[in-house]
Amino acid sequence: MNQPRHCPAVLIAAPASGQGKTTVTAALARLHCNLGRKVRVFKCGPDFLDPMIHERASGAPVYQLDMWMVGEQESRRLLWEAAGEADLILIEGVMGLFDGTPSSADLARHFGVPVLGVIDGTAMAQTFGALALGLARYQPDLPFAGVLANRVGTLRHAQLLEGSLTEGLRWYGALSRETGIELPSRHLGLVQASELNDLDVRLDAAAQALGSSCEVALPPPVTFAAPAVIEAEPLLAGVRIAVARDEAFAFTYGASLDLLRAMGAELSFFSPIHDRQLPEADSLYLPGGYPELHHQALSANIPMLEAIRAHHAAGKPLLAECGGMLYLLDSLTDVHGSRAELVGLLQGDAVMQKKLAALALQSVELPEGVLRGHTYHHSLTNTEWAPIARGLSPNGGRGAEAVYRQGRMTASYVHFYFPSNPRAVAALFAPDLETPIAGKPAPTVDRVETQSNVGGGLPPMRP
Repeated sequence: MNQPRHCPAVLIAAPASGQGKTTVTAALARLHCNLGRKVRVFKCGPDFLDPMIHERASGAPVYQLDMWMVGEQESRRLLWEAAGEADLILIEGVMGLFDGTPSSADLARHFGVPVLGVIDGTAMAQTFGALALGLARYQPDLPFAGVLANRVGTLRHAQLLEGSLTEGLRWYGALSRETGIELPSRHLGLVQASELNDLDVRLDAAAQALGSSCEVALPPPVTFAAPAVIEAEPLLAGVRIAVARDEAFAFTYGASLDLLRAMGAELSFFSPIHDRQLPEADSLYLPGGYPELHHQALSANIPMLEAIRAHHAAGKPLLAECGGMLYLLDSLTDVHGSRAELVGLLQGDAVMQKKLAALALQSVELPEGVLRGHTYHHSLTNTEWAPIARGLSPNGGRGAEAVYRQGRMTASYVHFYFPSNPRAVAALFAPDLETPIAGKPAPTVDRVETQSNVGGGLPPMRP
């Protein structure tokens, strides 16, 4: 019988997004790695970009933790396994500490992981102490380790912030606002780790700066209970799946790819930008990413467009998520008005917006079963195809994301978390199944317009 495991751990959270959680988490990971410690980093909630940074900072795979999308049991298993190999576990929170249902605070409380509050100290002095006290005391049963100031200007500034702490709140140090430390961003979040030539320089600089102002001792150990052992069924034994991976398509969950392998699939990675043909494959997976930044190059690779059309014409499974779905449309237009013709398997067009169009967790009931995931995009699309399903969000909201199907092709804005339903995922990729329920054209040529599952105040979208 598996026994509980013990490992020092801390959850890095903040009052809001944009406070610098990722920079601080990555700096802590690199700091302890440079001291010879084995560090495992996790990210709360749906995210593809922050984990890329943390993998570089820690040298180890980064997985998601979430009480809804990932689930309590799977989150427990991931933490327990990490505790068996790591000297330190770092968990980066999502949004503000108490934002969302479930929140980062909910996860910290459930697993007994103390919270390290990161507060942006820019243009602030004694008010820092009030924010710190609010984070620590808002929920009395929340384990709280202390606070760390980010974007501090001078030594005197840091001293003012530290002096504002009351009720015995612990000061963990400060990180300056040096431009060589901050991680650059774009419309979906941080710039991808592979695009930052100086990322290791930035990480080492942040680690050194943090190490000069904070304690480098490990936090107290946390006890992680043993999970229930569930073996993956070999539902995809011998199935060859081609997975798009390059500058345009990189938004995949490590746990999702692990599951495909655990079910027996053989994964081959290819580039829709650079490769001229698909790998030998039974099924095709087009994840999300930044096709809008590379749409002209994607359009110019005619052999790849034809190869994907041929894959679909042969009746082989194809799953396309968000950016992958945009690639399958007739065209994609970026925010500057530059239009490129693409695969054309899903009739319709997409236009990038300057503002966020959708952000929500999603649960989708497909013919194969219910899958959970999330949606996050800046584009509006239209299509003549009626959806076979629509997503629902556990946090409410208006509208829902649509899922389209044509033969064995399934396309949606939703990024699915495969471990939420392994059997459904196996059915999507297995080549020897009968053709699932196919999407049918809408009764008129008018574009189908719906609203996505977004928060109040955001514009309607046409999935």
